[in-house]
Amino acid sequence: FSLKDEQSKLPAVMWKSKAGKIKFKMENGLAVVANGFVDVYVPQGKYQFYVDSLKPAGVGDLQIAFERLVKQLAEQGLFKEEHKKPLPAYPQRIAILTSESGAAVNDIISSIQTRWPCVNLFLHPVPVQGPGAAEKIAAAIRNINSRNTELKIDILIVGRGGGSQEDLWAFNEEVLARAIFDSAIPLISAVGHEIDVTIADMVADRRASTPTKAGVVAVPDMQEVLEQLLHIENRLAEKVGWQLQLCAQRLQTLLASAVFKRPLLPVWGAGEQLDELAIKLDEQIRLLLAAVSEKLTSCRNRVATIEPHRVLGGRAIKLNTLWHRIASAESKIINKTSTQLTAQANRLAALNPKSVLKRGYSITTNKKSGKIIKRSSDVTVADAIITELAGGNLIESCVIKKQNKGR
Repeated sequence: FSLKDEQSKLPAVMWKSKAGKIKFKMENGLAVVANGFVDVYVPQGKYQFYVDSLKPAGVGDLQIAFERLVKQLAEQGLFKEEHKKPLPAYPQRIAILTSESGAAVNDIISSIQTRWPCVNLFLHPVPVQGPGAAEKIAAAIRNINSRNTELKIDILIVGRGGGSQEDLWAFNEEVLARAIFDSAIPLISAVGHEIDVTIADMVADRRASTPTKAGVVAVPDMQEVLEQLLHIENRLAEKVGWQLQLCAQRLQTLLASAVFKRPLLPVWGAGEQLDELAIKLDEQIRLLLAAVSEKLTSCRNRVATIEPHRVLGGRAIKLNTLWHRIASAESKIINKTSTQLTAQANRLAALNPKSVLKRGYSITTNKKSGKIIKRSSDVTVADAIITELAGGNLIESCVIKKQNKGR
């Protein structure tokens, strides 16, 4: 790069190992203070300025780095209210991450115990300034979150007392900002004095302007809670008193009613209704029985008028006559049918071709074709023939010679 003013321009070089320590972004036109030495670049035979350190002119490099990181994290949404978790109203277990030797830990503990002495406090000592402090605080936050199923911490408080910008720089590191943003446990940042605002304050769920104010932010005031409870108790007592008074009035009204003065009156009324219903039911039953009795008498008279024994006697005579007529007709039909069957059987026997076998005739068939032989053309020489005689007797023979008489 080049360094220049209104009158001259100087080529400059800064090695990567040193440029990586710059905490601000180099831009064209930025006024800077450069420390280093001038030497000759031998290959090109020219002088150039070898820069060892570079700072903005008039503005500290820490402030530049602070503003750059604030802009970056704001663009990524780490400061948005929608990501901030609410603090529990009545916390029971609070973990404090700070130096065990600083005044801040006593201020935090004292402010909490003064307001809410029933809470359990746990100190997790961490370095709050110097190289690696931000990484160790971030590691402690992640460790407590990973074990919170066992620890059951309600609130985390991270803080320290006041100091210079360099002293508070650990709370402006990106690694700590990321750990605070990722914490599932609500976290309060209590760093420095009223005027000190760190990136940790911006990312945290709540900010306490000082370590002493951390107790005001983290826990309620027991006296205020007791006063609220007393107020609620008084309101409940007043409301219960009104309800009891109203119930007493309703009870007096009920006791003054006719039901309580004459408690059996509803029972007597119901008994009278039952008596009336019993009388009506008895009357209906008598009417129904009288109607049924009248119907039975009428039916009995009708049956007596008909004289069923005489009717049954006449019907029995008719039935007997019909029975004899049916038996006679049946006998005639059977005899007639038997005669017809005998005649038909004789006719069938006469038509049976095998009946002639008993008179000395026979039936000859071609063994191969199974057809009856009626003429000589039905067989050929060497054909086997079967001759059937009476009684189912069979003779098998072979055709040796045929004589054709012209038919």
